[in-house]
Amino acid sequence: MALVVPNVGEQIGLEALVGKTAGQNLVLKLFKNNYTPVEATTASDLTVADFTGYSNITLTAASWTYTAGDPGTLAYAQQTFTSSAGSQSSAVYGYYLVQVTSGTLVWAERFTDGPYTIVNNGDTIKVTLQITLA
Repeated sequence: MALVVPNVGEQIGLEALVGKTAGQNLVLKLFKNNYTPVEATTASDLTVADFTGYSNITLTAASWTYTAGDPGTLAYAQQTFTSSAGSQSSAVYGYYLVQVTSGTLVWAERFTDGPYTIVNNGDTIKVTLQITLA
């Protein structure tokens, strides 16, 4: 017989992944190296973006929202990274999340339509975080 994880179990698993149940925040970072994350990826494989105005974003664990269903989804409000200078040429290939305390990589994703290049003052990269279990 196949293993079944009901909606309540999905919620427990997803909320534990993002630290919601343990109260550990995650840090959202952009990476600038031309890299495709794999299962063996660690945070040291990713080079954090450094365009002018860039800063990591700490995500409050309690702010993740779980939506039950088939599939269950955990989401965080869209986050925006904004350049504060012009005349740059900084390619950004994706984003990743690390635990705020340990620095351990939780997940990483390469932009499917990237890289996005920061050139002008006010250029933005927006990231909408969502993870789904079916």
